Amino acid sequence: MERLWAVVPAGGAGTRLWPLSRAAAPKFLLDLTGSGRTLLQQTFDRLVPLVEDRLMIVTGAPHAEAVAAQVAVASERILVEPAPRDSMAAIGLAAAILERRDPDALMASFAADHVIVDGDAFRACVREAAEVADTGLIVTIGIEPTGPSTAFGYIQAGEALDGFATAHAVRAFVEKPDDSRAAEYVASGEYRWNAGMFVARATVLLDELAREHPDLAAGLREIAAEPSSLPTRWAELAKIAIDHAVAEPAAARGQVAVVPGDFGWDDVGDFASLAAILGTDQLQVLGDSSRVTAIDASGLVVAGDRQICILGLDDVVVVDSGDALLVASRDMAQRVKDVVAALKASGRDELT
Repeated sequence: MERLWAVVPAGGAGTRLWPLSRAAAPKFLLDLTGSGRTLLQQTFDRLVPLVEDRLMIVTGAPHAEAVAAQVAVASERILVEPAPRDSMAAIGLAAAILERRDPDALMASFAADHVIVDGDAFRACVREAAEVADTGLIVTIGIEPTGPSTAFGYIQAGEALDGFATAHAVRAFVEKPDDSRAAEYVASGEYRWNAGMFVARATVLLDELAREHPDLAAGLREIAAEPSSLPTRWAELAKIAIDHAVAEPAAARGQVAVVPGDFGWDDVGDFASLAAILGTDQLQVLGDSSRVTAIDASGLVVAGDRQICILGLDDVVVVDSGDALLVASRDMAQRVKDVVAALKASGRDELT
């Protein structure tokens, strides 16, 4: 579909992957899978067969140069945020620019830091989502759960949509559940994980935003009309996620659909998920394995320049970044962000 554009918000510090992921070098700029391609480059690789050169990246000023160096995108298609304003402003800015370019433009938004195994299956989902979105609905791709998880929000699917292979209406978006509720969701077969993937006509997305947050929608359209206003106008925009700003209220009015995706997806949210991506061995090593000596040990090790020796520890996470060393149990992976907060509180911002 030649009217389809891909929009890639590339932001966030990935604090649960510290000390690999830092404010100055967030996870989307890193090769976390050992493939030789960063997460941003992998995102680019799987989108190009779908949209060719119709791709925009929205990133922060500190990362714009690194983004430009990693992917072959024209400079005018790398949109630079003066400061973080959350996902709605980032995606909405791209939508406003596309709307001025082509009032019938379709856009599909995908995070820069996710891992997807089956690119062909992913693109098939996006193509169906684009067909549904062309009818005027906002469409999300809901990940088929591999099991109960409390790490993700959920999408509740409703009735099947006539004329489409797999699309359903969305009943509701649900915040991250507790263990028992997550098990109920998966057992029901009605719920998908919310991966933050959205497909819509650019004008539809902005018009829905104008219903709930008229000042934000107007501000984005003003910036698209007069790009020189970006530095001053940007700071006035509301800071809100696209889920809360548009997806949830639109779903309540029956304006959102979901296409289920089963293509091997992971948001690489912490070291536990990274270990699962790297393999099923007792000990996974990212980097030079000759730098690691492990005896009666299991877990994940990210090797640096020094020798790491592990003896008698199970499900351990060891990450050597040169200037910092993280040692944690894998079941505490979600709390690595607390280490970053503690470092900031103690004035060690140079490490974060």
